[in-house]
Amino acid sequence: MTDETTPAAATTWGPMRSFGRIKSRTLKPRQADLFDTLLPEIEITDARIDAINTGERNGASELWLEIGFGGGEHLAAQAGRNPQALILGFEPFLNGVGSLLRHIEEQDLSNVRVMPGDARPVIDKLNAESVDKVFILFPDPWPKARHHKRRFIQTETLDALARVMKDGARLRFATDWADYADWTLERATAHPDFEWTAQTPAEWNVPPADHVTTRYEEKKLGDCAPVFLDFYRKPRI
Repeated sequence: MTDETTPAAATTWGPMRSFGRIKSRTLKPRQADLFDTLLPEIEITDARIDAINTGERNGASELWLEIGFGGGEHLAAQAGRNPQALILGFEPFLNGVGSLLRHIEEQDLSNVRVMPGDARPVIDKLNAESVDKVFILFPDPWPKARHHKRRFIQTETLDALARVMKDGARLRFATDWADYADWTLERATAHPDFEWTAQTPAEWNVPPADHVTTRYEEKKLGDCAPVFLDFYRKPRI
């Protein structure tokens, strides 16, 4: 079993940029203010990662990740429903970060930590076998073949997630692009550390009972109905 304090298996990331724009419009005054007041209190820093790794989780017994939280509706709802979980949220799109900060303030959530940027360097700093659940919901699809190398789901990404996930931990991936669903299914089922247990179409065509529909999902911008793929981290030998 991997020593949970050893980051030696951390991935050496290439120059992949898995996200597009980081800002679309001027932040609303309230959101801009939250960047100055609330974000410093909950931003994921090296010091806060060290605290999480040593068990300082504000009373939470579980550690969850949401990679690419969009406008933050899903993350905030999950945090409100699951006070036992400390949720680390990652989103490079600053308008989305501002939206999540507003949700956190309005719902008085104390179990959320936020990184306005790439999740991958933080994943590398987390203890092995420390994460209970991961959400990757409707990431940038990069539909053109020449851009597929920018998709977040790559073998090296799965390697990094497998290192930090506990045995039996769940990775939920959702997309409304058929090719990205196939791409992810191919790579995750070929990965030695992940298992897909779905048996019937309802298990990937029907939103899971704990899913929270977001504004992005409602826009139906993809080329298929949403697909939900739940993978489990296989037990370590």
